Amino acid sequence: MAHRNVRELRRFSRDRRGNIAVIFAIALIPLISFLGMAVDYSQAVRARTQMQAALDSTSLMLSRDLSTGVITSAQVNAKAQSYFSGLFSNAQAQSVSVSATYTAAGSGAGATIQVTGSGTIPTNFLQVAGYPTLGFNGTSTATWGASLLRVAMVLDNTGSMNDYNKIGNLQTAATNLVTQLSNLAVNNGDVYISVIPFEVDVNVGTSNVAASWLRWDLWDAKNYSNSSQPWNTYCSGGYWLTYAQCVGHGYTWNHTPSSSSKSQWNGCVTDRDQSYDVTATAPTSTSTYFIADQDQSCPVAAITPLSYNWSAIKTSIASMTAQGATNQTVGLLWGWLSLLQQSPLNAPAESSNNTYQHIIVLFTDGLNTEDRWYGDGSSISTQVDTRMTTLCTNIKKSGVTIYTVQIDTDGAGQSAVLPACASDTGKFFLLTQPSQIASAFAQIGVSISKLRVAR
Repeated sequence: MAHRNVRELRRFSRDRRGNIAVIFAIALIPLISFLGMAVDYSQAVRARTQMQAALDSTSLMLSRDLSTGVITSAQVNAKAQSYFSGLFSNAQAQSVSVSATYTAAGSGAGATIQVTGSGTIPTNFLQVAGYPTLGFNGTSTATWGASLLRVAMVLDNTGSMNDYNKIGNLQTAATNLVTQLSNLAVNNGDVYISVIPFEVDVNVGTSNVAASWLRWDLWDAKNYSNSSQPWNTYCSGGYWLTYAQCVGHGYTWNHTPSSSSKSQWNGCVTDRDQSYDVTATAPTSTSTYFIADQDQSCPVAAITPLSYNWSAIKTSIASMTAQGATNQTVGLLWGWLSLLQQSPLNAPAESSNNTYQHIIVLFTDGLNTEDRWYGDGSSISTQVDTRMTTLCTNIKKSGVTIYTVQIDTDGAGQSAVLPACASDTGKFFLLTQPSQIASAFAQIGVSISKLRVAR
């Protein structure tokens, strides 16, 4: 019996047929361990990814709220926890905490909010190896103030703005937007705003009567006829046209201007020569100069160049009145010019140490009806639209962001040019009620605020 057992034992030791099973059994233990570790680790990675997304959103919302005055710096941490708890959802996460730190803007640096979060995930397999939980964390920082704002508000002052008190609603909305944007400024000069009231012409102010960039060869203090004279006393083609508009439309001007009567100028300028009417070329020669006009419907409110004198800007908006026909092109051009460090409006210098956002907000209640060459002031002019389309393209190519707002209260229909003029579809607003103007401007303010925030 003993001899037989020894023989069987020797034969078993020489047998190789069961090696695979034995090796597999030995290897199965670490293999299962590795798979378990992968499962635990993937759960921790997923939780961290979800946390990071929630932290990113929280930091951006905090920066928006703080920069627009919704919360104070003392409320940042509490608001961070409120936002984060509404954004982060992971049923397995434990011991989750979040905190936020605000750092005010300093010289050459913007304000920042840093949001930090951490938590743990219980393990199923690693606990055997002595790791009952896996930790995860994330950080997100929002910075604003490093990107400075230059905003031109190009506002329709045409006669139809009197209907339904659109002019009053516009004044309220524009004033609120000034307040909203001025709250983004940490230091003077962080935000500049210009105001460009327009109709067929714009008013550059009579203080510029001696400006070198003005042309007077198409100006006459006389204008349309009155009841004691024939309707075409001055212009052979229409009583409503100025000297520049009369000859621009191909008619004859029947009066010799007096060169000594510039003191009667009302501050108006009309479109300059094509193609400078749709470019930002600085005025250096007669063809690039701006043409003094004597439009009887010249905007009462003159252009306000870029400024952070919020009181003066609001006063300018409050002085706007509604009269005249619609030439969005001339208003848009002067809005563009107001953003440039060149004649005629000479925007404040920009530092190479900062990033600038250049923005135009164009508001109108009508469709283009007249400019220096085309249109009768009442019917839609496709020629004016064509000039404006070219101008919009040029402005956007220069890097300026354009918002366009159209209010249609009389059923004229959507503009053929305003949607495409906007920088993207989200920056065009079509309104039908004056009460909607305030909401549209508030949305634009929020959008501009985001342009000032960078993650």
